[in-house]
Amino acid sequence: MNATNKNEKPRITIEDFIAKAPAELNIRILAGANGIKRKEIVSARIQKLGLALAGFAHYIHDGRLQMVGQSEIWYLSQLTSERRIEAIHNLNLTDVCCILITKNLEPPQELIDIANEFELPILVTPVISSSAISLVTNILQSELAPQITIHGILLGMYGLGVLILGDSGIGKSECALDLITRGHRLISDDIVLIKRIGDKLEGKSPELTFEHLEIRGLGILNIRDLFGVSAVGKEKDINVCIELKRWVEVEEVDRLGLEVFSEEIFGIKIPKFILPVSSGRNLSTLVETAIRLHLLKIN
Repeated sequence: MNATNKNEKPRITIEDFIAKAPAELNIRILAGANGIKRKEIVSARIQKLGLALAGFAHYIHDGRLQMVGQSEIWYLSQLTSERRIEAIHNLNLTDVCCILITKNLEPPQELIDIANEFELPILVTPVISSSAISLVTNILQSELAPQITIHGILLGMYGLGVLILGDSGIGKSECALDLITRGHRLISDDIVLIKRIGDKLEGKSPELTFEHLEIRGLGILNIRDLFGVSAVGKEKDINVCIELKRWVEVEEVDRLGLEVFSEEIFGIKIPKFILPVSSGRNLSTLVETAIRLHLLKIN
């Protein structure tokens, strides 16, 4: 398996976070709009600002979204203007990437003024804190999940995500094209972006190659144009792996089908079939049969 690790810690700008937030959050920018392109979230964990406003500012972690609910707004409302300004400045505002206020609560004017001064984005949602935490965590876990790039092909077959691996020129793309003509779906060709989300592996295509398949002699094919919208998919959980190997590279062929193989990605093992490749073997039929066998085993 040829994999490329992305050593940089995943991050998302506040602007992208707003764009990718579900419609039910209905996020709007209240202050600090100049910072939405520059400020970044680097952790899926969310903090509440209650303790920090009360003087325990060292609990703030850089790169985490800070949430403000009714208790924080009520606490600030009990302070004089001077004490509010002092409490807000104690937050180490350069370490705060974003504040999300829930329940459409109205923050004190001092917070808005200071946020604009420091270009600190303050967002507001009508959703209550408990629901907002769940929705925001789901977005961030997906966007900030560790990711690697694998050279291979990802297909949707019989409801499963099938990752096809093998050396360059062994026939992965031709096999995928034949499977697509049989009604299966292309998720990604050549480069598969894989994220670990919890105990699952999610694969998708880079935007540049989405819906396209390269076939030597034919060039780059637009699968949606050739076979329709049902022939392509955006992303898929990876459930099984097929590795194509030249017959001379396979030390011993399992004739009884008793040997169980697996492929480990991000510490998660997925079942794997090793298919020897030689002249006259119908790879697409073999791949389909392997997936049917896998479904029989798990059902």
